[in-house]
Amino acid sequence: MNRPARRQRGENTRSAHLPAPAGPPGSPLGLPVWRSSAWSRTGPPGGPETTGEDAADRVDNPTTAAFAAAVASLEGAAAPEDVAGQAFASGTAAVNAVLMTFLRSGAHVVAPVQVHDRTHSLITNVLSRFGVSADFVDYADLGRVGAAVRRSTKIIYAETLSTPSAAVADVRGLYRIARSAGALLVVDSTFATPVVCRPLEHGADLVVHSATTYLGGHDDCTGGVVVGRPDLIARLRRVRVDTGAELSPDDAFLLRRGLETLPLRVRRMCSTAMVFAAAVAKHPAVRRVDYPGLPGHPGHRLARHLFDSGPEGTRYGACVTVTPHGGHDAGVRLAGALRLVSPASSAGGTRTKAVCTASLGRRSGEDAGGDAGAVRFSIGLEDAEDLIVDVTRALDSLLASGR
Repeated sequence: MNRPARRQRGENTRSAHLPAPAGPPGSPLGLPVWRSSAWSRTGPPGGPETTGEDAADRVDNPTTAAFAAAVASLEGAAAPEDVAGQAFASGTAAVNAVLMTFLRSGAHVVAPVQVHDRTHSLITNVLSRFGVSADFVDYADLGRVGAAVRRSTKIIYAETLSTPSAAVADVRGLYRIARSAGALLVVDSTFATPVVCRPLEHGADLVVHSATTYLGGHDDCTGGVVVGRPDLIARLRRVRVDTGAELSPDDAFLLRRGLETLPLRVRRMCSTAMVFAAAVAKHPAVRRVDYPGLPGHPGHRLARHLFDSGPEGTRYGACVTVTPHGGHDAGVRLAGALRLVSPASSAGGTRTKAVCTASLGRRSGEDAGGDAGAVRFSIGLEDAEDLIVDVTRALDSLLASGR
C-alpha cells in the first residue's frame, strides 16, 4: 500500500518554524546569550505560566539574570544575609529604580554633596516634582549627616568612592545613622567595585553599580545592577518591569564576561594608581593630587580600615585627580598635552583616560573636592612608568609655558 506523500509546508511557514538547535553535549564554560524576548510555555493555555502582564518571558532573560546573580555573588561573598540582584539598562536606570521603589511623595533623602551629577539631577530635577525632598551634605562630618536626617528620611545615599575628590564614605558610621533613623542605606560602589570594598558587609541595605565602567571593563557595553536582600530586590524588580528598564542580553553577556577578569584588572589598576599618584604629586607644576592611597588624603585612614588589601597593599581605587597650578586653563592644557592617555570622560576601561572635571558638569561650589583646574585620570592597564612619563612631559610643558 502506497503511503500518501507528506505535505510540504509553505515557504513562509518553513522560515517561521526553523529547526530548533540541539542542546550542547556538555555544560558550556562560556555563558550562552539568549537573544529571545519570547519563550514557548509548557503550561496549560490560560494558566499562570502563560498569561499576565508580568509573564517572565516578557520581562526576564536568562543571560541578564545570570549577570545580576554573578554581581550578587561577588558583593555578597561575606554578607550576613542572602543576596539577590536585578540588572538594568544603565547605572542611572538602576539608581532611578531604587529611588522610585522606596520613596513616596513627602519622603526625604540624605545624599553626599559629592554625589554623581546624574544622581543629583535625578533627585533634584525629577523626583522633586513628585514631592521628594533632599539634603546634600558633606559626608566627611557624620554629625552633619545625622543633623540632616528627618522623620521623613527614607534613604541615606552614599558613594563608596566619590570623584573627583576621591571622598571615602564611612559606610559603618552611615549604617548606624540609617538604622537609628529607620532608613535604608543605599551605596553606589561603582568606583570601588567588590574588589576594593563590599558595602553589604558593613551594613548597607542595597549596593548600586554603573556596570558600564569597571564591571564591564572594556568600554563596549552599558548597564547597571542593584544587589541586596531578596525581599528588597523583589520590590525593585516590579519597578524595573513597570519602567521598562531591561538590560539587553548582549550587554549582559559582555558585562558578565567582564566579571571574570574583574579582580585581575582592578588589582592592577589600583597598584598602578598608587605609583602614579605618588609620582605625580612630586611634580612642581602640581598643586594637589586627590587619591585616598596618599597619606595626606582626608580619607586615607578610613580607606585603610574599610578597603580590601592583598600582597600589593590596600586597594584604594583606580581614579586619581590631578590639579595643576594655574586654574582652569592649566587643567585644559594638561589634558590636551597628553599623548598616551586618552581624552574621555568614562572610567574603568583597559586604557587610561583623562578628563577636566569641569566638563563633567560638577556643580560649582558644591563639590567639596572640586577645582576648576582638576583633571581626573581613570587608570587603565598600561605600565605605570609609561603613564608617568606621559603626564610628566605634559606637566613640564605647563612649567615651560609659564616662564
